[in-house]
Amino acid sequence: MNRLQEKYTNDVVPQLMKDFGYTSIMEVPKIEKVVINVGVGDAIQNSKLLDEAVEEMAAITGQKPVITKAKKSIANFKLREGMPIGAKTTLRSEKMYEFLDKLFNISLPRVRDFRGVSDTSFDGRGNYTLGVKEQIIFPEIDFDKVNRTRGMDVVIVTTAKTNEEAKALLAGLGMPFKK
Repeated sequence: MNRLQEKYTNDVVPQLMKDFGYTSIMEVPKIEKVVINVGVGDAIQNSKLLDEAVEEMAAITGQKPVITKAKKSIANFKLREGMPIGAKTTLRSEKMYEFLDKLFNISLPRVRDFRGVSDTSFDGRGNYTLGVKEQIIFPEIDFDKVNRTRGMDVVIVTTAKTNEEAKALLAGLGMPFKK
C-alpha cells in the first residue's frame, strides 16, 4: 500500500467523518482518478514534438498516454479534424496515489517562487484542476534532454459533493494550498 493511501485510510477518513458528520465510511469523499493532459499545438507542423511529449508523459505517470485528436477543423490554425494535437493519461488506484504523492511532496515545491496552489480552482462539484507550467519540475525528466518546456493540466476527480469537502480531502492528503 502506498504512503499517501495509508495516510488517507488512517488519518484523513476519521478526520473527515468527524468534521462533516458522516455516519458511514462509504460517505467519505475519495479521489476517483487523476487525468493528466498535455496539449501540443506545434504538432501540426512537426509530429516529432508529439512523440517527445508522449515519452515525457509516460516517464512522469508510469503509464502510456493516449494521443488526443482535434475535434474540429480550424483554418486559422491550419488544423484539420482528426489531426493529433495532444496526449492524456488517466491514473487510478496505485499509480494515482504514487503520482499525487510525488506531485504534492516533490514536484510542486520545486516550482520557482512557490507559495502554494490556489484554493479557488474547484469546479463546484468537488473536482480540482491544476495547471503546471513546466514538465521539468518532475524528478523523472532529465533537464538536459528537454528540447521545449511544456505545460500540462492535472485534473483531480473526487467523489466529494461540495468544494469544501474536496478541499478538506486534498488538504488532508497534503496538497500545499495557499495560506
